[in-house]
Amino acid sequence: MNIQNLYQMHKVLLGRVSLKHKRYLYTKIDWSQRLIGILGQRGQGKTTMMLQYIKEHYADDSSALYISLDNPYFQTLSLLDFAQEFSQLGGKVLFIDEVHKYKDWSIHIKLIYDMLDVKVIFSGSSILKMTKQDGDLSRRSLVYHLENMSFREYLSITDTIDLPTYTLKELLDNHIQIATTITAQIKPIKLFRDYMEYGAYPFILEDKAFYHQRIIQIIMLILETDLPYINAIEIAQISKLKKLLYMLAVSVPFVPNVVDLAQATNISRPKIYEYLKYLEDAKIITSLRTQEKGYKIMSKPEKLYMNNPSISYALCASSDKGSLRESFFVNQIKNYYGKRFLDDAIWTSKVGDFLVEERYVFEVGGKNKSFKQIKDIPDSYIAADDIEIGFGNKIPLWLFGFLY
Repeated sequence: MNIQNLYQMHKVLLGRVSLKHKRYLYTKIDWSQRLIGILGQRGQGKTTMMLQYIKEHYADDSSALYISLDNPYFQTLSLLDFAQEFSQLGGKVLFIDEVHKYKDWSIHIKLIYDMLDVKVIFSGSSILKMTKQDGDLSRRSLVYHLENMSFREYLSITDTIDLPTYTLKELLDNHIQIATTITAQIKPIKLFRDYMEYGAYPFILEDKAFYHQRIIQIIMLILETDLPYINAIEIAQISKLKKLLYMLAVSVPFVPNVVDLAQATNISRPKIYEYLKYLEDAKIITSLRTQEKGYKIMSKPEKLYMNNPSISYALCASSDKGSLRESFFVNQIKNYYGKRFLDDAIWTSKVGDFLVEERYVFEVGGKNKSFKQIKDIPDSYIAADDIEIGFGNKIPLWLFGFLY
């Protein structure tokens, strides 16, 4: 294989990609930067997004090239040497997919950045920690995180309706007006139920019947391939990690007892904390702590959830409705805030379910959820399922799917 073969593969891929649906992050990326990283879980559309940008801006221009480092060709080739050849042939923009599949990838990309007049857009697993990479790419690159689809994005990508995003403050202050406007155009409750089961991943457009099976395949690839390679986990530990995940999946929302988990999985207590962190970095689970504890790898989370409701449906024959509601709320809030806070923007709360932005208290429940627990708390709200339009400080749960 040579660079000409890679250009041919590049053209085949461009021919298959559609520009019709773009993920929410597409318009947020500053594509003019010289070094851009896009991290995210498998199946979220990182590859498609890069190919879409090439097709839109470099369709018939050989100065741009897409390569994937899971191609065996690159296992025996210096990435820096390849980039030098690419540059000598007039190449200007190199799109590098699956960087975590290439040993010492960060060193090579740093050298490409420092030595060549080549712009690099790379993508990789959400497990990668840029601040720990050799070559300190964190100071050179602009890194974006592609999260799962919001309810709003699901409606758009399935050609149901295109609607705007709202800030959390806009939802809290104007939720009645916003919900009234939206419900005049769609019936959100049924659509929201569909989203909860099938809406987190863009491959819902490909085959709904195999949607949950695809999620399980993604999780297995993360556990069996990505985690061992990136974090040097011994293969013998993977079966224990799978057992840990299954225990969490059937128990969420899970208040972890680390001693019990260690005994049930035959994993040491320190390793339990480490593995929980790996599962969270991989976007399979998500954890919440109290604000007092803060986020420390060796501190016990107060609650554990599957990262998004689609994962719960894929792993469990029957999922607890209350757990699904809370999982959705936590997921959308975390994705909305992203990396804007030094610590998490959402915590467990002593009164109510969640504390957001160190200010707002939320209870999550069904349509009959009362304010009994939070009636005397300022800036307190109920996120209620199965209602189209709220009143007072009771807001439809589905509306929190319009934050991004």
